[in-house]
Amino acid sequence: MQFYFVRHAQSENNLLYANTGASIGRSDDPEITALGLQQRERLARFLRTGNPDWGNSSEEVGFGITHLYTSLMVRAIETGTLIAKELSLPLVAWEDVHETGGIYLEDHATGTRTGQSGKGRSEFAARFPDLILPDSLGETGWWNRPFEEREQRPPRAQRVVDELLRRHGNREDRVAVISHGGFFNYLLRVIFRIEREECWFALYNCAITRIDFDAEHARLVYLNRVEFLPPDLVS
Repeated sequence: MQFYFVRHAQSENNLLYANTGASIGRSDDPEITALGLQQRERLARFLRTGNPDWGNSSEEVGFGITHLYTSLMVRAIETGTLIAKELSLPLVAWEDVHETGGIYLEDHATGTRTGQSGKGRSEFAARFPDLILPDSLGETGWWNRPFEEREQRPPRAQRVVDELLRRHGNREDRVAVISHGGFFNYLLRVIFRIEREECWFALYNCAITRIDFDAEHARLVYLNRVEFLPPDLVS
């Protein structure tokens, strides 16, 4: 299996932090920005026509993605819908690949982080009619729980790896997941058994990371690549 981890396009929260260095005023479930719309267009086209080995072929090659998943956070879905259209693939929601913390708001005076509901089935269906939603999703929202604490994150990352291998291991599948920078760090630590939590792997918006799995090993082929974006679109 070839596994492609793709970070979402620039979100309103990303832009807020870039401009202010703080998260005061952040959204619990932000949209992507005008810059993000341009990023996702370049990303989607590159996944359809680019070279997955990052060679210099002048011919249209394409990554040959066979399965496409997204978190249930809006910024990831907005990124994934255009990719799905470009690749003529169904976009499948995968709840467990959400960003660390989940859907929450923060009281900056007290530091309290309060879980929010997240969007429900009708909201998703109205805005993203082609998104394949989990059967368990109802109208009250997909989150509806407290802020996800740090100790809850590694077990979730392990569940994702286990499920990924159950669905696609020992196959020739090429699987892309549209997800988030914080969660990527936990996923990478689980896959490669990295115990030092102070290690942080930075990801640009729309960056592509490839990890190949065989029966015995996981191999990091490349990480955080955005050469398909011009410099003014890198964030």
